[in-house]
Amino acid sequence: MDQGASYTVDVVELCDRLPHKSPAKPPDLRVPISRSAGGASVRWPQGKQTSVRLALFQPDIPQNTGALLRLAACFGVAVDLIEPLGFVLDDRRLRRAALDYAALAPMRRHASWDAFVAARDPASRLVLLTTGGIVAHHRYAFVPNDTLLLGRESAGVPDFVHAAANARIRIPLGPGARSLNVALAGAIALAEALRQTGGLPENTGAPPV
Repeated sequence: MDQGASYTVDVVELCDRLPHKSPAKPPDLRVPISRSAGGASVRWPQGKQTSVRLALFQPDIPQNTGALLRLAACFGVAVDLIEPLGFVLDDRRLRRAALDYAALAPMRRHASWDAFVAARDPASRLVLLTTGGIVAHHRYAFVPNDTLLLGRESAGVPDFVHAAANARIRIPLGPGARSLNVALAGAIALAEALRQTGGLPENTGAPPV
C-alpha cells in the first residue's frame, strides 16, 4: 500500500457475520465510491450526508471506533480514519460495537497524518477535542463544514497536530474528573456541532422496531 495515499473502504463486511436482527431481505447498504486524482471519496446515499466530518487520529481501541462508526451512521456523518491503527478493521470487538450500522457510515482511511492533510478540504476547519482546550464545546461556534478531530485513547495527539488545529475545544467536567471515554466525548461534541449547524436528522416516521 502507498504510505502516502488516502483510500476508501467499504465497511459492510465488518458486520456481515454479526448476530443481530435484520430484515429478511436487507437493503443494499454499500456506499457509492467516486474517485479523483486526490484519492477516493464517498457519496452519502440519497443526499443525506451532513457536511460536518468526524476524524479519528490513530485510534487504538476497536470498541471505541466501532461505537463512533455507529454514531456517524446514525447522524449521516462521514468518518476519516488516520492510520496507523492499533487494530485491524475486521476486529470482532469493532464489529460487535458497530453492529450493522457500520455499513451506513462512509469511511475514508488515510495512511498517515500527511495523507489526511493532503486529502482534506482546506476550507474545512479542524476542530480538535482535547482536555487542554480553552473553549467549551457548547461555547464554540461550529460551521457546517467543520471537521471534529478526536485523539488517540492512549496518548491524545502530538504537538504538530495541536499546531495544525484551527481550534481546540473541551467538554467541561465536574471536579476531580480527568476525561471522558473518547466515544462518549465524540458523541457529545458531534451532537452539539450538528445542533448548531442544523445537521440533526428529522424523525418524521415511527421509530424502528
